[in-house]
Amino acid sequence: MLGLGFGLAVIVGSTLGIGILRTPGLVAGQLPSPTAVLLVWIVGGLYTLVGAVCFAELGTMLPKEGGYYVYARHAFGDTIGFAVGWTDWLAYCCVLGYVSIGFAEFVRILLPSLAPPVTAVAVTVLVGLVALQWAGVQVSSRFQQAATGVKFLAFLTLVFAAFAIHGISIAPDSSAPTASAAGMVFALQAVVITFGGWQSALYFSEEDRSPEANIPRSMIGGVVAVIVIYLLINVALLSLLPLGDLARSTLPAADAAGVLVGPSGHLIITVLSLISLPPMLNAIIMIGTRILFAMGRDGLFWRKTATIGAGGTPTVAMLVTTAVAVAGIITGTFQRLVAFTAFFLVLDYAICCLALIVLRRREPERPRPFRAWGYPWTAGIVFAGAVALVIGTLVGDTANGAGALALLAVGLVGHAAFGRSRRPS
Repeated sequence: MLGLGFGLAVIVGSTLGIGILRTPGLVAGQLPSPTAVLLVWIVGGLYTLVGAVCFAELGTMLPKEGGYYVYARHAFGDTIGFAVGWTDWLAYCCVLGYVSIGFAEFVRILLPSLAPPVTAVAVTVLVGLVALQWAGVQVSSRFQQAATGVKFLAFLTLVFAAFAIHGISIAPDSSAPTASAAGMVFALQAVVITFGGWQSALYFSEEDRSPEANIPRSMIGGVVAVIVIYLLINVALLSLLPLGDLARSTLPAADAAGVLVGPSGHLIITVLSLISLPPMLNAIIMIGTRILFAMGRDGLFWRKTATIGAGGTPTVAMLVTTAVAVAGIITGTFQRLVAFTAFFLVLDYAICCLALIVLRRREPERPRPFRAWGYPWTAGIVFAGAVALVIGTLVGDTANGAGALALLAVGLVGHAAFGRSRRPS
């Protein structure tokens, strides 16, 4: 059985990664001052924290495997439940392939003389982590906790090295970008997306030895830990790079490391990126597997995906998830599908926000070991933000939004055509 340590590790491990090494430049490019940059990161972090508080209620009220799928199905029935489960699973398959390719690209940068083929390295690292999962839940759980601990310390080391060498003082700049309302919204969206992964503990509720206590603690504690490290990283970047330089940087962490130690700075960030990705991949494999397992157990997907191996891992669901990810890596189709992922994630998030509100009204007497703080105001804020993210994603990338909806329609048509398997009694 899993506990608080795993919950914290899976949230921090699946959130903290290459995103925070790249996103600060995008955010700074939309804002007029270092104060505004830090304020947006604080607001985005607090919004994520409020979401974690609200979803912790769902996780303790319905402590079952599958995360978003469980709440959508319970609130809105099988069709909406399948739609959320299908798109959530596809999103994680896409992220799994994308992160594997990213890991392989960093390996190629680190070993230019060998020039290993990206596809082969991506498939190899993915299969290696699947083999770890095959050894059992306890083995993969210990790996997640240890690897996340190493990653967290690596990020802290980089931050405190910057403070020790350069001090804590914001770099002066006279070439800051001009502020705009649209830029502020874009910056906030980028920050919120960088916090993606905060909900990871929800997918393992049924395996937690004490979900009513551990889910709220892991979600709140995990998000707070990520907020702190994100703020420290941004303060370090702003102390090393003038705001204009930060805004123009595509990999600001590497540029900042270059200021500290010279040309080897890019090598440091490459190594840090490699350290950050294995715990993220491990968590994504585990999450995607649990979604498919939950759908198979409920008769909304191939029933074999509910098969549990000797070590407690849903083996068939894991193999199916891995096969889809490997197919995407080999064929290169992830370039398009990854663009769909952002839309799926925010759409499912909005549906589950609404599920919280619906279930509060429809099932007021249902036991809730943890109740969302500040309800209904907090739930209203989270839902409004989720709807804004959906609209912003559709408006900002209409073509891929339409493509994502088409892929959702394919899943629904297939579900209707093949029918649902007979559910267990």
